[in-house]
Amino acid sequence: MSDTYFHQFEDRRPPEPLAYDPLREILWQLLATVTLVIGGWYIVWRWTHSLNPDAMWFATLLAVAETLAYLGLILFVINLWRDQSPEVPSPPATRGDVDPGSPDPDAPISVDVFFATYSEDPELVRLGIIDAKAMTYPHPIEVRIHVLDDGRRSHMADIARQEGVGYITRATNEGFKAGNLRNAMEQTSGDFLLICDADTRPFSTCLERTLGHFRDPKMAWIQTPQWFYDLPEGRGLADLADARFGASVARWARRLEQAVGGIRFGHDPFVNDPRMFYEVIQRRRNHANAAFCCGAGSIHRREAVMEAALRAFGAKVERCVIEAEEEITLETRERNVAPDLLDAIRTEAVSAEILTPYRFHVSEDIYTSIVMHADSERGWKSLLHPLVETRMLSPQDLISWTIQRFKYAGGSLDILINDNPLFRRGLTLRQRLMYGATFYSYLGALWNVVFLLAPAAYLFTGVSPVEAYSQQFFIHVVPFIVMLELAMMVGTWGIDGQAAKASYLSSFPLGLKALWTVLRGERIAFKVTPKDRQSGRFLHLVRPQIAVVAMTVAGALWAAIALCAFETSHTVTGVVTNALWGLNNCIAMTGAIRAALWQPNHSDSE
Repeated sequence: MSDTYFHQFEDRRPPEPLAYDPLREILWQLLATVTLVIGGWYIVWRWTHSLNPDAMWFATLLAVAETLAYLGLILFVINLWRDQSPEVPSPPATRGDVDPGSPDPDAPISVDVFFATYSEDPELVRLGIIDAKAMTYPHPIEVRIHVLDDGRRSHMADIARQEGVGYITRATNEGFKAGNLRNAMEQTSGDFLLICDADTRPFSTCLERTLGHFRDPKMAWIQTPQWFYDLPEGRGLADLADARFGASVARWARRLEQAVGGIRFGHDPFVNDPRMFYEVIQRRRNHANAAFCCGAGSIHRREAVMEAALRAFGAKVERCVIEAEEEITLETRERNVAPDLLDAIRTEAVSAEILTPYRFHVSEDIYTSIVMHADSERGWKSLLHPLVETRMLSPQDLISWTIQRFKYAGGSLDILINDNPLFRRGLTLRQRLMYGATFYSYLGALWNVVFLLAPAAYLFTGVSPVEAYSQQFFIHVVPFIVMLELAMMVGTWGIDGQAAKASYLSSFPLGLKALWTVLRGERIAFKVTPKDRQSGRFLHLVRPQIAVVAMTVAGALWAAIALCAFETSHTVTGVVTNALWGLNNCIAMTGAIRAALWQPNHSDSE
């Protein structure tokens, strides 16, 4: 392999799932309720008593941004509202345990393991194959491993043959990963499908601890938490101080860490750690049956995938027939269309449509989840399994990170704008709210850019978006900020969310680009996230973040000079407030800037 830095992390093991605590959940719900009440009080006050009439454009713009962010907070609280104790059912012994209507209930369960690959290093895929072959199960089971190679590479075929696993390819790349999976399903027959990316490496317990969920015949798929075992650990403040300044400075650094907690530099610079998403956000969607598929590390019931695809296929065909019938009756002014003609139209529609078990889309995983959840007639269920069962590689440079995040944002926004799940029949209200929370979060760049530019706008011009930075202003805003931080601290169950919030704020250029791409009707291209580290520094990718920092710093200096040197509309309270607000923004931006400059330790690349 061209890059084997991750071999040094082979001994790392994933963290245990967060323990469920009913008392903590009650405290979270109490704090969240108080936060929403105070937040609503603040928003009403902003619109009714605080807008600056002399700068209504600025005041209204910021108030709209705050209102939209508050709506996002409501959706986030709904998402996190309730948790449940993580459970691992016993593994089923036979096909009858997972399919009560099976014609052969005593037969062993069969599982197809799919490794979808295109251009990734074949030797990297070999590692996943070796780990998959080592999976254990307490009962007889049929596990068939297949490499789905859309790159049509002889080296990849050789590895599959050497490892004794199946090799499936096709003449075209239609539908990208979704098309690759569909092609493989046509050539396999397992009761369940374990979906793996090229860098996915299953643990030996993967099937033993997950298939028990399928004792429920309505369970369509489960998603296991993704875990990146190669995240940089960084270096502690004391270690850095010792290396650069000697033991005496290191002692003071160690005392500082003892007082405020560990301080590390270079730790996960791209904020790739997915625990917040899987263990907090996704896991709390279980109670609403709204945990969606995230691709790698998911296990699917073949029957559910195929049945949902057939229903969607039939619905598309009928829509085509109805549209053709309406067009013919309008043109001919006939009340009814001849049955023979309708049959011909239906036959043509069947031949034109494509049966797609996984939707042909850059975000095929979440798209397919929506389709299956919307099948109210069958009532398919999904679940976020609590334990990590696979390990993967994280983006190790800003280019790879940008490709991956743009794909997430663009794919989600494309679904929101072109096939909004809020209006899809079959979804429950709770499912609509959960999907709505996901898609709404990708619109956050619209109001985040206002929050980032507002402090600099005041510092440069002295024009305030509020009537005055008065006692009433702070009486309304400070309790909301304090309660919000307390609620989130309890609601995220000890997982540090500061880095995630900073990353969300600083990724506004990606969000705006993705939104603009979708609004223009451009297709979100499917690009494989590189698995090798890209060398170099990538400051050109963070020019907007650098601009925010430069504008904020320049604005603070200008406002300070204006206060001291000449008559100005600035106030001391306004300057201090906006300078602190701008400082918070700058701290968030520096995370992205550091990621652009980050280089792995020399030892990491060996």
